[in-house]
Amino acid sequence: MDSTVSKKEVMISYIISFAFIIAMMTASVILKDHEIILPEVAAMAIAMWVWRDAGWIRQPSKIFLAPSITALIGFVVNQLPTSYLGKVILTLILMMLFLRIIQSNLGPSIATGLLPVVTNATEWSFVISVFILTFLLMLGVLIFGLNKRLEKKVKIQYKYMVVFLVLIFVWIALCSIVGYPLAVIPPILVVVFESLQKPMYSGKMAFKQGLVLTISATVGTLLYFSIDSWILVTLLNMILMLILLYIVGIRVPAVYAFPLLPFVFPDEIVAKLPLGSFITCIFLLSAVLAYKKIEMKQKGRVMQM
Repeated sequence: MDSTVSKKEVMISYIISFAFIIAMMTASVILKDHEIILPEVAAMAIAMWVWRDAGWIRQPSKIFLAPSITALIGFVVNQLPTSYLGKVILTLILMMLFLRIIQSNLGPSIATGLLPVVTNATEWSFVISVFILTFLLMLGVLIFGLNKRLEKKVKIQYKYMVVFLVLIFVWIALCSIVGYPLAVIPPILVVVFESLQKPMYSGKMAFKQGLVLTISATVGTLLYFSIDSWILVTLLNMILMLILLYIVGIRVPAVYAFPLLPFVFPDEIVAKLPLGSFITCIFLLSAVLAYKKIEMKQKGRVMQM
């Protein structure tokens, strides 16, 4: 976030973002359609409107374009007469190809693309919801000029898209072998994708990411089963996630998306989210850490030559 932003402006930004997220949940309740709930939109609202994450708002048009098209890709693939894992793998490959074509590495696009597959979305209201919500997010960035003074283009390391696919495919294969049902948890995959692109990645960072993601999944699950009001649960989740990230001292947008997953996942899967998130984080974040350490060693050797 820009250091020149005042505390008052930050507070107002949080209020607007929370209101936006709650409005999405309210619309879902009124229309009785859980497919219009997009957990990743919560992460995008906070990262873009509050934190002003340069990597996410640098090119406003892609805030709408990238997540919308990947959502459409996932939705169409989900209609194909093939296995669940086949749909996941095909969606991941098509998403990486699309992001490469439009020259974007916007992490939330992965979540919106996988969501219709992992939740088995069948109504076009899902796609329409993605279009509307991401358009509003883009509009907010443009109206308030949050992308001003940012370079429009930066060099993207596309090799990390290949590394990401390899890591996820290995994880999916292992899960398939042991019969583990939570191979694909969109918020975690977004964190993995973005962590691979960080110039520096430490064990401390991996630990903190895994910690807040697991806690957010646990809190979201407990509140979902404890309180009947979806709107109240959403508000409590957002406030608690704000406190959690402040205490741990880290910014992970996906933490705001995680507590909303119970609203779109089947109840039998929701009950497994806390432990499933813990296990998934351990494997994938450890894999990212190992890869980044190997990468740093290779860079060190090249510099010594």
